[in-house]
Amino acid sequence: MSRAALLVLADGRFPAGGHAHSGGAEAAVRAGRITGAKSLEDFCRGRLHTTGLVSAAVAASAALGVDPGELDAAADARTPSPALRAAARKLGRQLLRAARATWASPELDALARRFARGAHQPVVLGVAARAAGLGPQDAAHCALYESVGGPATATVRLLSLDPFDATAVLARLASEADRVAETAVRAAHRVAEEGADALPAASAPLLELFAEAHAARAGRLFAS
Repeated sequence: MSRAALLVLADGRFPAGGHAHSGGAEAAVRAGRITGAKSLEDFCRGRLHTTGLVSAAVAASAALGVDPGELDAAADARTPSPALRAAARKLGRQLLRAARATWASPELDALARRFARGAHQPVVLGVAARAAGLGPQDAAHCALYESVGGPATATVRLLSLDPFDATAVLARLASEADRVAETAVRAAHRVAEEGADALPAASAPLLELFAEAHAARAGRLFAS
């Protein structure tokens, strides 16, 4: 396992397209659900335990070598919103391009051939982690950091929130994210033995509703 490779994959400057997405924060700001650091923390905590947990378990499973097609179908089933499914596949395409340019891997090449229109981003993340010599714990942590880092960064733009306050939110959630990562990795090991039905199916219906409304809105700052 390479700590340097983990830093590369988790770095917000890695050209994976995440900067164009707010993780639902833009819609939440418009709805008055995020107004400052405290409500941002509540929003991010909710993401950690719902969509973040599911994404982390999918990524960890892919890092273990579980069939990407099985995982992609499971991710689709756990994403009711067509807008969020489209966003996940767009992010998956961009991440795959960046990962293939960074790490030579037959598994990444096979993934590109198999999913010409893009696989779900957590699936690609797990395969990319595997190509980089990382394990399921690393993949889970990357997925969880993205699930809260995106909204925190976006809120700095959307609300002119002090970047120090946004970063402090992420720091306060760190130990909680570690615990969610452990849960995700345990689930991934069950998936490796029992199949994708063992993946968590934690839901965030309001995020799904926000995503559909956001996709239909003109004048958006972020794609999702």
